[in-house]
Amino acid sequence: MSTTDFRPGQRWVSDTEPDLGLGTLLKSEGRTVTLLFPASGERRTYALDNSPLTRVRFGPGDRVQDLEGRALWVVSMDETAGRISYRVRSDTGVEETLPEGGLSAFLQFSRPQERLFAGQLDQPEWFDLRLRTLEQRQRLEGSPLLGLGGARTALLPHQLYIAHEVSRRPLPRVLLADEVGLGKTIEAGLILHRLRLSGRVSRALVVVPPPLLNQWLVELLRRFNLRFSLFDGERCQAIESSDQGENPFQSEQLVLTSLDLLTAEPRRTEQALEAGWDLLIVDEAHHLEWSEQGASDAYRAVEALARRIPAVLLLTATPEQLGQAGHFARLRLLDPDRFHDLATFVAEESRFRPIAEAAEQVLAGGILPEQSAGRLADLLNEPEALPLLARLSDPSLDEERRRTAREQLLVLLLDRHGTGRVLFRNTRHRITGFPARELHPCPLDLPDEYQRALAAPDLAPQLRLTPEAIDRGDAAPPWWRFDPRVEWLAASLKRLGDEKVLLIAARRETVQGLEEALRSRHGIHAALFHEGMSILERDRAAAWFADPEEGCRILLCSEIGSEGRNFQFAHHLVLFDLPLDPDLLEQRIGRLDRIGQGETIRIHVPWFEQSAQAVLLRWYHEGLDAFRATCPAGHALLRQLQPALLEQLDEPAADPEALEALIGATRRLRLETNERLRRGRDQLLELNSCREPEASALRRRIEQEQRDHPLAEYLEQLLGRYGVESEFHSAGSLILRPGSGMLQDSFPGLPQEGMTATFDRDIALAHEDRQFLTWEHPLVREGMAMLCDGREGSSSVCGLRHPHLKGGGLLLELLYVIECPAPRRLQVGRFLPPTLIRLLLDAGGEEQDQAFDHTALVSARVPLETATAARVAAVLQPAVRQLLVRAESLAGRQLSPTIDRALEDMAAEYATEIARLHALQRVNPNVTEEEIGALKRQALELEEHLKQARLRLDAIQLWVGL
Repeated sequence: MSTTDFRPGQRWVSDTEPDLGLGTLLKSEGRTVTLLFPASGERRTYALDNSPLTRVRFGPGDRVQDLEGRALWVVSMDETAGRISYRVRSDTGVEETLPEGGLSAFLQFSRPQERLFAGQLDQPEWFDLRLRTLEQRQRLEGSPLLGLGGARTALLPHQLYIAHEVSRRPLPRVLLADEVGLGKTIEAGLILHRLRLSGRVSRALVVVPPPLLNQWLVELLRRFNLRFSLFDGERCQAIESSDQGENPFQSEQLVLTSLDLLTAEPRRTEQALEAGWDLLIVDEAHHLEWSEQGASDAYRAVEALARRIPAVLLLTATPEQLGQAGHFARLRLLDPDRFHDLATFVAEESRFRPIAEAAEQVLAGGILPEQSAGRLADLLNEPEALPLLARLSDPSLDEERRRTAREQLLVLLLDRHGTGRVLFRNTRHRITGFPARELHPCPLDLPDEYQRALAAPDLAPQLRLTPEAIDRGDAAPPWWRFDPRVEWLAASLKRLGDEKVLLIAARRETVQGLEEALRSRHGIHAALFHEGMSILERDRAAAWFADPEEGCRILLCSEIGSEGRNFQFAHHLVLFDLPLDPDLLEQRIGRLDRIGQGETIRIHVPWFEQSAQAVLLRWYHEGLDAFRATCPAGHALLRQLQPALLEQLDEPAADPEALEALIGATRRLRLETNERLRRGRDQLLELNSCREPEASALRRRIEQEQRDHPLAEYLEQLLGRYGVESEFHSAGSLILRPGSGMLQDSFPGLPQEGMTATFDRDIALAHEDRQFLTWEHPLVREGMAMLCDGREGSSSVCGLRHPHLKGGGLLLELLYVIECPAPRRLQVGRFLPPTLIRLLLDAGGEEQDQAFDHTALVSARVPLETATAARVAAVLQPAVRQLLVRAESLAGRQLSPTIDRALEDMAAEYATEIARLHALQRVNPNVTEEEIGALKRQALELEEHLKQARLRLDAIQLWVGL
């Protein structure tokens, strides 16, 4: 470039520092040129040879700004003596002359064609990546499976079904009442995850009992990548102090707190009410006390929140455990207008009982007796049911036709179920895949040191169950030096060989002492897991335990170890002590007793003879049968029999006959309660909580989509372009970390210290220290968004050596996007995701995208030097501008048909759903006018936004024949 190309007052842009804005040429002396960049206040001097500068030239139709910030449209351009003046038109239609010196220094070349003409070009590989990203974004946002397959969970059909069914409702307000071990927390997390991805939920409040705070924090983060903020009184006070009385609940989008915080200080409930939420989740809702005479403070707090927040998920015990009054108390939190009177509710439930009994007859299979068919015809009172009943009663039909009729009839019954739309309850009876459980008790002599300590008066029951916690004086030796459970544990580990063992004890100090004892006395290295460790430290401990090759053999957990972690690769559970709560005992066992556990769980319990431990072991084993199977009645029986049990714990050997009587009464009450629960089982409700064909189909579709669209190759390309380094970690896993050549300070979703990750679901479930990378992971979604929102790949020039393109010829590849700006809660992407239109035009404006797909072009691509590419773009600018007019017309022809299809799909889906709800409303009062009205309003909003969809040029690539 010669010095005659440069004139003072000309406007140039730096190719290497585009953020400097428009530069003004100050002087050209010798072999250097100096520019001032007023927008950034910077001055730069460049060597004339190979200077990274591009002359700024705007053409007709371009939008510019003057020094006053006015938006103007270029009508024409004139260049005289190396300086440019523009004829421009304002928004009011007034034309004027604007010298290039009058252009705003803050102009950014953001549109692809502007960047192309300004010589701001990206490597062609960026264009390739942008094209792939736009294709994947369109697929993801239009997918009906969004939010179901990306969490770190096993793809269990009953959980997928509930998440899909609940999250599709405009205002989900439901009870999740699965039996213990079936994953209510995961179901709630899936629903929240799906609603967050779709944009329908931004602010969520999760309220749980204090002991479950850590479990929820870990589960939401590890499984769903949801970073909740844990709120207690201290944090609320700190926020109020630092932010001059700001409502602390408004400081975060995702808040996890305890019922105790809301009930201890009434103003905290008021603040939570005023904060504004989209979704409320309440765990252990069966502990909220209510009667017709009054309600507890906790119940009233949740009731106030549930009235104010549009979407509510209550996690609770099964209806049979709650009783009718307790079940009604939960339902009135969801819909106080519908469930306003207990007596009315009881009467309605009794009317639904014949429907449930009829369903059981249908479910039983075989030929339906005529009497039962007639009863069902009266109950259903619909013409479409009569031929189905006739087929079920016809002995001449084959079983396949009867099976089809049975399934169709069950659908009619399901839609008429009383509370089936607001209550989901799966049971172990219907959901298979749980392992068997074996108890291995080991009696031990009670040491003299413990006998003396236990002789102290007025000891709390918990101390009698954990004698190592009793204060024996500062001079006493550590408990683990004389406790025979330590030697028993060491011998058991030796006997079990390489088997993994999970040990749970009530106290942190107990497991810390055990770790020291095993290490110092037996040379056994154990991992610790307790509440005094950070989440990162716990992750490392869990990973060490999970490692099949170099991991430790035993993990020593305090009670926190029974909260929210998955250790089902282990089959041996040591209960170093027993909790005085059947539900907590089941939580401990539930760390291993999970769907998919392939082996029998061996539960090892060392216990001291003639002690409170011996009493409680017998009560759990012989009375509740709690080790062999889950005991739904356990909590209720504990409350009923607690005085007698505590008396036995206080004096274990004082009255053997009374102990036998207690165990006998417990066994009798358990059998009676279980029989009552069995008779009260609502098979129709269970069927409605997981409609098997739909649930299994969801799982198959998710697995098929993941096979059809693998992530690994795309993510490697995305991360590589931004300078993120990856290295092999182990089979199926890799390490990602910021590289030395990063394009920016950080990559979204990637910590500065890096991460260990896997694309394999089974590895992710076994190794919770590894991130599970899916298309829904924040690193992937935010990385894709960063690329789509940025300029990388939006303009490129490259050579093409291909027999169908002569030297000097050109092809113009353009990526248009049809986009529909709308509130995220509407999920407009279901009907019109950002839709890619790819055009490829030759020099005559003829479409060539059928003759050259992008892959074929890439295979014949020849890279050009940056300066050469910029000169090519400048020389061909007039031709490209003409082709852009043609391309805009071609792309525009696809806009209206695309909008019309989206409107048709939306109208059809909403009409079908509204018609279905109207039909249900005639036979099921739990379908509300509010729900139908919300759908109608949503359809009208969607129609308005879809009609405003627009076309935008996203990227442009110029191919030049060589």
